[in-house]
Amino acid sequence: MTISLVLSFICADRPGLVNNLSETIAASGGSWLESRLARLADKFAGIVLVSVPAANQAALTAALHGLAASGLNITVESSALLAADNPASALLLSVVGHDRPGIVRDVTESLTALGVNIDEFSSTIESAAFTGETMFRASARLHLPDAVTGEAVRQSLERLADEIMVDLAPA
Repeated sequence: MTISLVLSFICADRPGLVNNLSETIAASGGSWLESRLARLADKFAGIVLVSVPAANQAALTAALHGLAASGLNITVESSALLAADNPASALLLSVVGHDRPGIVRDVTESLTALGVNIDEFSSTIESAAFTGETMFRASARLHLPDAVTGEAVRQSLERLADEIMVDLAPA
């Protein structure tokens, strides 16, 4: 029997970090199933879904926590693999607009009010090509409840500000 674990970590960025983590997982007979990893400022952070034989779970957890000596702050949580969502209820969202304090709060609040679940979310700010104004750009993979349409999501987000542009596509 295998156990699913979700690992989350953060540490100062350095070469070999992902290799150290993957070696530790492999040494315990674990399999790296899925991950989202990113460098932000001088930190490297990520989440990783791992499966490991149940008999090796404690050893893997101890080995992962042993990486703290190298500066890796890690959390290990047991998890269950879920069945895939209905692809018809998944949307890819792209939002571009003038940056302002609270924009992520406002976008996520609008989605929450509709009962939309965010499966993935990434954002950045950048300078507009001709004006140099600070622009907010986000992309997300959304899971919509049965009663919510993509058009309802678009209308809700476009009400946030006149200058926000929303693009939706099937996931």
